[in-house]
Amino acid sequence: MKDFWKDRNVFVTGCTGILGSHLTQMLVEKNANVVGLIRDQVPKSNLFQTGIFEDINIVRGCVENFQTVERTLNEYEIDTVFHLAAQTIVGIANRNPLSTFESNIKGTWCVLEACRRVSTVKRIVVASSDKAYGSQEKLPYDENAPLRGGHPYDVSKSCADLISLMYYNTYKLPVCVTRCGNFYGPGDLNFNRIIPGTIRSVLNNKHPIIRSDGSNIRDYFYVKDGAFAYIYLAEKMENLKLHGEAFNFSNEQKITVLEITNKILKLMKREDLKPKILNQATNEIKDQYLSAKKSRKLLNWHAQFTLEDSLNETINWYRKFFSKIKGDLPDRRN
Repeated sequence: MKDFWKDRNVFVTGCTGILGSHLTQMLVEKNANVVGLIRDQVPKSNLFQTGIFEDINIVRGCVENFQTVERTLNEYEIDTVFHLAAQTIVGIANRNPLSTFESNIKGTWCVLEACRRVSTVKRIVVASSDKAYGSQEKLPYDENAPLRGGHPYDVSKSCADLISLMYYNTYKLPVCVTRCGNFYGPGDLNFNRIIPGTIRSVLNNKHPIIRSDGSNIRDYFYVKDGAFAYIYLAEKMENLKLHGEAFNFSNEQKITVLEITNKILKLMKREDLKPKILNQATNEIKDQYLSAKKSRKLLNWHAQFTLEDSLNETINWYRKFFSKIKGDLPDRRN
């Protein structure tokens, strides 16, 4: 909608992450007044590399601190909330489930309870995940599938998802939930993810590493399509009376881990760097991919980028990124 975001006060948690940084940039370009919650200073994150941080108000703190979140919503008179902050890495969740539960579960109820108590908040979009569905026989997942995560990260997203819908069912809080696949694209510094990890390996003239046996099916979703989907949903949710609804967003193209790795190698013209398959992954769901039929039907939403075009754009971003920085980056969370 033209001018929908102009001068609108928007709060984004997780704005230094891959999705948060692109969403924040789009909101700034639409002339929103963005307030970002930042826990850790990540100078090489997309938010800082692009200079977008200079165009937003920054609050230091974490989503688990209820007083910080409530103060921010109240003092900045927030109208719209995008709650993206989370610990998103499966391996980290397996090693330390408590920190993941703190961020993903407690963080969600702190944000939603603060929203319930601050009357200026008119719409909330909460980022769940396809992992919230857990492992199921019927694929692709649609929004009617039960939420039954079985491992630490999956359980944290199932809980956050259910808590979000509870706040609508009990308190009529104007919230919608998004469930997306594996985000990729410019700005992702989590190099233990397969797409940025493979690109970095190739740029370093190394064989990419696949932790699983490579046969797991995943739903890879370009971050710019994701950011647009979040904005589009927020614009539509009031007029279309979508509060309390969950939406899958996906390009609906299923692909194995080995196939996406080989596709990157082909696009980078380094098919000689055969992947090293470790077959060591544990506590991960075998196959996951989503149906976006509901989003297409109710929102008239469609992914705008093809897999090949978005991978080429992503590869070019990392080429420029690594040419500017000194040395390499360790695996780390955003």
